[in-house]
Amino acid sequence: MSGLIFLYLCRMKLLLLTIGLLALAVAGIAIKIWSKKDGKFAGTCASQSPFLNQDGQACGMCGKMPEEQDCQMESAT
Repeated sequence: MSGLIFLYLCRMKLLLLTIGLLALAVAGIAIKIWSKKDGKFAGTCASQSPFLNQDGQACGMCGKMPEEQDCQMESAT
């Protein structure tokens, strides 16, 4: 009987630890979004990553070329 209680407590500890770590991650992301101007992240286009864009193609989402600084979607709005 005490073995079952021990297993239950171990699972509860693991569950609480998991929930706590997930809450910490969500809070960190929320703080990062809150601290950025207008909630926008810089350099989110795939064209900025040399690992993802080895051919120098334009971003599939906004059409930005790797050598361009600003996302074309931002200037259109």
